[in-house]
Amino acid sequence: MLLGIDIATWSLLILFAMVGLLVVGVPLAFTTGAIAVALCLSLYGPQSLYLIGTRTFGFLDSYALVAVPFFIFMASILERSGLARELYDAIRVWTGRTIGGAANVTTIFAIIIGAIIGVAGGEMVLLGLVALPQLLRLGYDRKLSIGLVCATGALGSMIPPALTLVFFGLAAGADIGDLFTASFIPGLMMAAIFIGYVQIRIRLNPALAPVSDDGPPLGIREKFDRSKGVALPLVVLLSTLGSIYLGVASVTESASVGALGTVLAVAWRRELSWSLMRAAINQTMAACGMVLWLVIGTNALVGVYTIMGGIDFSRALLTGLPIPPFAVLALMILVWVFLGFFIDWIAILLLTVPIFMPAAKSFGYDPIWIGILFNMAVQIGYLTPPFAPACFFIKGVTPPEITMEEIFAAMWPFVGLQIVALLLVLFFPQIALWLPRVL
Repeated sequence: MLLGIDIATWSLLILFAMVGLLVVGVPLAFTTGAIAVALCLSLYGPQSLYLIGTRTFGFLDSYALVAVPFFIFMASILERSGLARELYDAIRVWTGRTIGGAANVTTIFAIIIGAIIGVAGGEMVLLGLVALPQLLRLGYDRKLSIGLVCATGALGSMIPPALTLVFFGLAAGADIGDLFTASFIPGLMMAAIFIGYVQIRIRLNPALAPVSDDGPPLGIREKFDRSKGVALPLVVLLSTLGSIYLGVASVTESASVGALGTVLAVAWRRELSWSLMRAAINQTMAACGMVLWLVIGTNALVGVYTIMGGIDFSRALLTGLPIPPFAVLALMILVWVFLGFFIDWIAILLLTVPIFMPAAKSFGYDPIWIGILFNMAVQIGYLTPPFAPACFFIKGVTPPEITMEEIFAAMWPFVGLQIVALLLVLFFPQIALWLPRVL
C-alpha cells in the first residue's frame, strides 16, 4: 500500500492520467515523464528522482542504441538521392513485362530498401515518390496501388535490419542478431502474401492492371546494362546484413558500415553534396531527438512503476488469469494491435514489453518469437486509422486529388493480409524460430 492506495488502484490512476494528458494534447514523451516525476515526488520524495536518471542513463548507455542514427541516416541519404529510383527501374527491367509486373517490382523494391535502411517511415516516403507514380501511370487501380505501396512500405519494420527489433532487443534483453534472423522468413512470407493477393485480384479483374509494361522488349545485354545501378545498393545491403549474419560485426558496427557504404555509393554517382548531407543529418537528428525523448519519458515511468511493485502486480495478474497461457499471449497481441491504432510503436514497446515479457517468460515462451509477434502486431498499426502513419506519409507525397478517405479505404484489405501473416506465425512458431536455430 502506498499512501493507503493499493497497486491496482495506482495502476488505474496512472492509466487515467496518461489518457487525460494525451487528450489535452501533451506529447506522449512528456506525459510519461511528468507522471513519473509526480509519482516520485509524491511517494518517495525529491531524492528518488535520482532513480529516474540512473534508469534512463542505463538504457541510453547501450552500445546497440548507436545503430539507430546510422540506420536513420541511411534512409535519409537514400530518400534524397537518385539511387533508390535507379534501383526501382533496374528491377522493373527484369520483371516489369509480366502480369502485374509493376506491382511485383514494388514489393521486391520494398524488400531491398527495407533490408538496406531498416526504417519504415523512410521506406514509405521512397515508395510514395518512386513506385506509386509508376503504378498510376501504367493504369493500375488507384486504391490497389495506394494500399500496396503503404503495405509494402510497412515491410521496413519486418525486413532486417529493422529499428523495431533493435529497440525490442534492448527492452526485452533479447539478442538483436537473433531477432534479425528470425524476422527474415516472416518478412518474406508477408511480401509473398501481398504478391499473391495482387496477382489473384488482377487475374479475377484484369482491368485493375491494364498495362504490364510500356517499353519494347530488351535483350539480356541491355537488361544488364540498365541494371548497373543495382550493384551499389546490393553492396550496401550485403555489407550491412552479411556482417551481422556471419558474425563479423555487431549490429552497431554493421550499421556504421551501411551508412558509410550509402554515402560512398551516392558519392560514386556524383550526387553527394553539402546540402544533401546537411538535410540528411538534420532529419537524422530530429528523428533521434523524438525517439530519445520517448525513451526517456517511458523508461522513467516504467522504472517508477517497477519500484511501486507494478511489474510484479502485472505479471501476477497475467499469469493468474483463468485462461490458458496461449490465450494470455493472444490477449497481449490484441493489446499491441489496439494500441497501434493510437500511439507509435516505440511508445507501445517501452510501455508494455517490460510488463508483458516477465509473464511471457514465465510461460516458457521464446523471447525471440515474442519479439517477432510484437513486430507484426505493431506493423498493423502503420495502416490502421486514426494513427496510421503510413497513410499520412503517403498523403504527403501523393497528388492532391487523392483524398485521405481514399487512402484509408485502400488499407483494409492489406490489414487483413497482415493479420493472416500474424496468425500464421502465432500458430506456427517455427516460421520465425527455424532460421535462428539453424544458424
